[in-house]
Amino acid sequence: MTGSDQAVLVLRLAAPLQSWGGPSRYNRRETRPQPTKSGILGLLSAAEGRDREASLTDLLGLQLGVRVDQPGTLLRDYHTYSDYRGLPLLSAKANAKGQQTRTTPPKYTGVTQRFYLQDAVFVAALRGPETLMQSLEEAVRNPVFPLSLGRRSCPPTGPVSLGLRPGTGLEDALKEVPWQAGSHRRSQVQDTTVSLEATVEDPAGDHLAVDVPDTYDLKTGTTFGRRAVRHLWVTVATGHAQPAQPAADTGPAGQSGHDPFALLGW
Repeated sequence: MTGSDQAVLVLRLAAPLQSWGGPSRYNRRETRPQPTKSGILGLLSAAEGRDREASLTDLLGLQLGVRVDQPGTLLRDYHTYSDYRGLPLLSAKANAKGQQTRTTPPKYTGVTQRFYLQDAVFVAALRGPETLMQSLEEAVRNPVFPLSLGRRSCPPTGPVSLGLRPGTGLEDALKEVPWQAGSHRRSQVQDTTVSLEATVEDPAGDHLAVDVPDTYDLKTGTTFGRRAVRHLWVTVATGHAQPAQPAADTGPAGQSGHDPFALLGW
């Protein structure tokens, strides 16, 4: 398949809260610092209206690149759970039949830890066959199911799709998309360009990401496969004007520039 048959779908992933889960389970649910392939393919599946048992074969081959426009900060949420029927929670013990027993004395509320990224902004680029990417872009703009960024409680802020880029490579797309950071982050950077961390799926990459899902079926559970990735930095324009050049500093001997050793008479 030639490059002209390929297209890149660019997504803006921004929200007050995001959570891109890794292998953590049970009472401690962590988040990765960047969106995972599992989470993004789940978003696309929801946009198309696929059920959890649907095949992911056509999506697994998509190449993914992620740019960190605003890393956000880590948030730990105080989260409780209980049995909706008012029954005591299950314990870690099992009876002779292998069934979990209820807590004794009865315990009705448990505490779990949920981790989120707050105020983060990412640009995700997915590369694949042009006809498939056109279909996915249309689905993201008109989703069947509500879209979320990692967890159902994390709806995106603003439109998700930034459009299609036919015949473009992942790295080129991540370099060309304008900086998507919020106004507060923009006010902290005065230069005309900013360097942003990025991760690109690359068969020759020297790192492995374990985040490729085989299914979203709750009955069987998800097994995650590996993919090779490459880390890099991309330079993007900030939109700021070139700052005025400061006047040259003249030292005591009429020399330009700052000379800290002049105070010592050297």
